[in-house]
Amino acid sequence: MHPDIQKYNNSQVGESYLICGLLCEIIMENFPEAENKVWHAHPVWFLDGNPIVGYDKLKDCVRLMFWSGASFEEEELKLGTGKFKDASKRYTDVSQVNREDVIRWIEKSKVIQWDYKNIVKRKGVLERIV
Repeated sequence: MHPDIQKYNNSQVGESYLICGLLCEIIMENFPEAENKVWHAHPVWFLDGNPIVGYDKLKDCVRLMFWSGASFEEEELKLGTGKFKDASKRYTDVSQVNREDVIRWIEKSKVIQWDYKNIVKRKGVLERIV
């Protein structure tokens, strides 16, 4: 794990600390091939430079986000707004984190991807990676 992610997790308090720690553990165990770092102020995992999964502390919860999650067809993931293909799950208590769900979403994220890495070059147009 990148030291900045550990620093991010350690800066959390209470339930947020527990949730971030558990999400990080699940992601690291099930996505060891991914590059990871703090990106735009929160932990993110990448494949070939493309952001795949990350989490961040919001005012009232911790949000687990999958950049291509809107294409996963998972009821538990709330679709993002706008033109992007993201979807997320929000947690306020560590007991809400369902390990099997998170692992399934990670597995889907490895094969269902939109090309965020080249979005600037394509002037905001997202293309599915096949």
